[in-house]
Amino acid sequence: VRELIAAAREYLGEIDIYCSNAGIGGGAGAADAPDPVWQLTWEVNVMAHVRAMRELLPIWLERGHGTLVVTASAAGLLTMLGTATYSVTKHAAESYAEWLAATYAHRGLVVHCICPQGVRTNMLAESGGAGKVVLQDAAIEPEQVAEALLAGLAAGTFLILPHPEVHGYYQ
Repeated sequence: VRELIAAAREYLGEIDIYCSNAGIGGGAGAADAPDPVWQLTWEVNVMAHVRAMRELLPIWLERGHGTLVVTASAAGLLTMLGTATYSVTKHAAESYAEWLAATYAHRGLVVHCICPQGVRTNMLAESGGAGKVVLQDAAIEPEQVAEALLAGLAAGTFLILPHPEVHGYYQ
């Protein structure tokens, strides 16, 4: 993450908006998933966001503005049955985004947390039977997620839900 941000700054100048789109499924993670699966899922689904903010936040606070987009998941608001590792770490990613927004909004940090349900990507295709049963029929295209994100950015919405039904589930 440090190298990515350094390269982006070198090539483009300062970063105004950072889309922290880290995520892996972690396989079928029941409560007894082995420690290495839990650790890898934690490293990617949570710590990638933390590491990005270590690099970005000091400069954003110094200049008084910056925008972070955290890709969590509907699983970060609800529960993704069949994969504890994914669900728990996506809850943590959403919580971290919420904490950042509450802690630094008064200093110019704008945080958006996008929580799609199924999206037709390789991640969904490789999610196995449970993911296909639960998500496949309602899955949307990545372009639809991007459109929801742009609308949320324009509206200043913290929680962006590309699948409108997730709002009802969350309530």
